[in-house]
Parts: sequence; C-alpha cells; structure tokens
Amino acid sequence: MVQRDKHAMLARNETFPENLFRTGLAGAIAMAAAMGFGRFSYTPILPSMISGVPLSAADAGFIASANFVGYLVGAVLAAYGWATGRERSVALLALAASALLLAAMAMTTSVAIFAVIRFLAGGASAFAMVFTSSIVLSHGAMAGNDQVQAAHFGGPGAGIALSSVMVLLVGLFYGGADAWKVSWIGGAIYSAISLLAVWWLLPAGPSASAQTGKEPPIAWSLPMLLVTASYGLFGFGYVITGTFLVTIARMDAAGQIVEFLCWFIAGLTAAVALFAWKPLVRPLGLGRIYVAALLVEAVGVLATVLLPHSAAPLIGGALFGATFLAITAYGLQIGRKLSPASPRRTLATMTAAFGAGQIIGPIVAGWMAERTGSFTAPTYVAAIALLVCAALVMPVARRLS
Repeated sequence: MVQRDKHAMLARNETFPENLFRTGLAGAIAMAAAMGFGRFSYTPILPSMISGVPLSAADAGFIASANFVGYLVGAVLAAYGWATGRERSVALLALAASALLLAAMAMTTSVAIFAVIRFLAGGASAFAMVFTSSIVLSHGAMAGNDQVQAAHFGGPGAGIALSSVMVLLVGLFYGGADAWKVSWIGGAIYSAISLLAVWWLLPAGPSASAQTGKEPPIAWSLPMLLVTASYGLFGFGYVITGTFLVTIARMDAAGQIVEFLCWFIAGLTAAVALFAWKPLVRPLGLGRIYVAALLVEAVGVLATVLLPHSAAPLIGGALFGATFLAITAYGLQIGRKLSPASPRRTLATMTAAFGAGQIIGPIVAGWMAERTGSFTAPTYVAAIALLVCAALVMPVARRLS
C-alpha cells in the first residue's frame, strides 16, 4: 500500500509542472487581455482619439477616470462571496464582456457614451482580474511556486507591449482619421482570441477554498495609516503618466516611432518587473523596496518633461513600467504584514484608497493641461505626489524590513 501511494505521488509530481505551466500561462493571457488591452490600451489609442474624434484634454481625463471608477466598483463587488464556486465562469464572462466593450468604443463619438463604456470595461477588467487571480494564484500557492505569481502579474505588461504594437501597425497601414476605431476593433479581436485560450487553459476553480470566517477590524496603527495614505496617493501619482504618456510624446512631436516605443518599452519592463525586483526584497526588506521603487518612478515621471523630446518618453516609459506593478504588489504585501489578521479588509481598504487616487488623477491632469496647454504642470504634480508617497513610508521602512 505504501509503495503504491508512493508511485501515485511520483506520478502526480511528474505531471504537475505541465499543469502549473498551463495555469500560469492562462493567468498571463487573461491579464494581458483584461488589463493590458481592457484597461491600458486607452493610453496608446488616446492621441489618435484626441485628433480624430476630437477630444479635449479634459474629455480624455474624464473618460479615463470613468474607467477607474468602474474598476473600483468591480473590485469592491468582487470581494463578496457571491461567486464562490463559480470563479471560472465569472472570469470567462468578464473577459467576453471586455472584448465586446473594446469593440463598442469604435461605435460612437460621444464623450458621455465613451465614459459609460469605459466604466463598464473597468468593472469587467476588475472581475476578470480578481476571479482569474483567485484561481491561478491559489494553484501557485498550493505548489509553493512564486514563479506562477510573477508570470500572472507579468501579463498586463505583455498586454501593454502588444497593444502598442497593434496601434503602431494600425497607424502605418491605416493612418486615416478613423485609425482609433480600427485600434479598438483590433483590441477586441485580440481579446476574443485570448478568451478562447483562457477557456482552454484555465483550471476548473481555485485549488482550495478562500478564507470564509469573519475577520476582525484592521489594526489601525500609525504605520498602517501611513502606508494606506501612501498607497492612495500612489494611485494619483502613477496614473497621470500611465494615462497620458503617449499623448505627451504626440504633443512634443516626438514622432510615431517614439510614441510606439515609449509604451512598448513600458510594457516590456512591466512584464519582468517583479522578477527583477525580487532578489532585492530579502536583503532590503519590503519597506525599503517600496520606497526605492517610488523614488525611481518619480525620476521616470520627471524624465518625461525634463529630457529632450526624443528621449524623454522612452526613459519615462521604461522607469514607469519597471516600477508601477512592483509598487502595487509590494504595497499590498506591506498592508497584509501590518494587519495580518485582516487580509481581506486590508486589501479592500487599500484598493479603495488606490482607486480614489487614480480616479482623481486623470481629471486633475486633464483640467490642468487644458488650461496650461501642456502636461508639464500635471507631470510635476504627479512627481511631487510620488515623492510624498515615499516620504510617508520612510519612517516605518525599518519596521517593515
């Protein structure tokens, strides 16, 4: 009996790496579609929408904020237990909705309708992210393999890079006033193909049930307050560059290739960011890594307006991609470390703070840009916000090590 059980265990171990690879690949593809295209393809498409629809800077900021409101609402709704046992079905339906909503963006020129579509798309991307993550990350955790998490959260970066390639190709082969419509349709087609791949690869559900017991309230110590405030302000600081980077390159007449490369490089660096930062976590600690990434991102944000036009978007995009997903992931880890008895409450609270920041950011940036004629002033504001984020956490970084 013991020998038979041993052989059975060995057989499972031989096949498990392949299953784990399929699971990680499913997560990466889903995140590339839901986040890289569903959320972030707005950034490279926006310049052609501004000239082709046309849109003002304030309109562009309003539409972007509607997407972030939808994402926040979707993330909060997904936190409840109504989808337990149906995670896979909800994730696939959310990916299908994301593809349809991408296509819908090509069907109108109304700012109000754009905002409604992007609000719904934000909710769809949140559902896809939350429920796909609940499946993929649970399988990675069960296997004790953190490479699954890194691959899963590298998906948005891959999607960002692919969306920039798509927009470049549309511009090269279809450079008319309606090029923005073709780009949205292209994103929809890519997302529909991704849906089929995820349907084939994604496991039937999480490997284990999530914690269902009632959590105690968050332990609101001073470090927890400072980290939550920093995380909310980070949402404001990162999103201005994340929304308007390609538009800044277009306004500076940097050229089509630079416009493509700045967002493409941002995607590539984002795809490998967690792999790159990981070796530093143990020697430096979460707090110092979080602060360091914020400082690097602040430098990248400033680079977009201080360096020569040919280099500014490229360096800014590279530093933005190398940091924003790492800050997002490590910020949540810090919150869980400071309030370990209330992980779900901590995640919800910090997500709400982050969501509020990224909702306000594009509105403020669009308003300032429309009145000043450029994105220089809002970029300075974003960089200052990121420096304040770092300063808030510096006093508690040693405790977080």
